[in-house]
Amino acid sequence: MISQIIPKLPFIDKQKTIDYYKNLGFEFVADYDHYLIATYNNSELHFFEFKELVPEKSDFMLYLKISSNIDKFYEHVMFKDIKIHPNGNLETKPWNMREFSLTDPNGTLLTFGEKI
Repeated sequence: MISQIIPKLPFIDKQKTIDYYKNLGFEFVADYDHYLIATYNNSELHFFEFKELVPEKSDFMLYLKISSNIDKFYEHVMFKDIKIHPNGNLETKPWNMREFSLTDPNGTLLTFGEKI
């Protein structure tokens, strides 16, 4: 049985990736030089080095569900001056989710959503 799904995302510059995700509230629990592990509450992300990645051409995407108070998390992101995706402002979607999106330094689209 599957007990957990852990996304593996690329990074180009390790320190930029660490700084970006720490600003979002992630804690890095392992650094194996070319491989990183970060946690946020009960969630986990793994990162692998991919120096040849072109962020503008990246097709990596991740949807992160927020359990409550996405508005407060959005305010945190704004306070930290983390750039919102051009089409990713906080809004209520027709599929009963309140969402916003960011793009990390590696071109990975991060969409955050809370069921309403």
